[in-house]
Amino acid sequence: MINVKVKCFSQVKYALGVDVLTFEVDENTTSIDLEKIIRERAGEKLNDVSLRIAINQKYQKEEIALQDGDEVVFIPPVQGG
Repeated sequence: MINVKVKCFSQVKYALGVDVLTFEVDENTTSIDLEKIIRERAGEKLNDVSLRIAINQKYQKEEIALQDGDEVVFIPPVQGG
C-alpha cells in the first residue's frame, strides 16, 4: 500500500467539503483510478466537471502510476467573473 495526498480546490473542494485528503491505495493505483475514487466520493457533484490532474506540481496528460508520498491535485476549469 502507498499513501497519496489529494489537495482540493474550487468545485472539488465544494463537492468533498475538505481542503486535503490522504488515501492509502494499492501500489498499482493510477491517476485515473484515483480520479474515479474522488468522483465516487463526490457523488453527482462532479459529474459535469472536467478535471485536469497534476502530480507533484506537474500537469499529467496521460495516466500515470502513483508513488508513495505523491501530492495529487484535481484542477477544475478556471472560473472567473
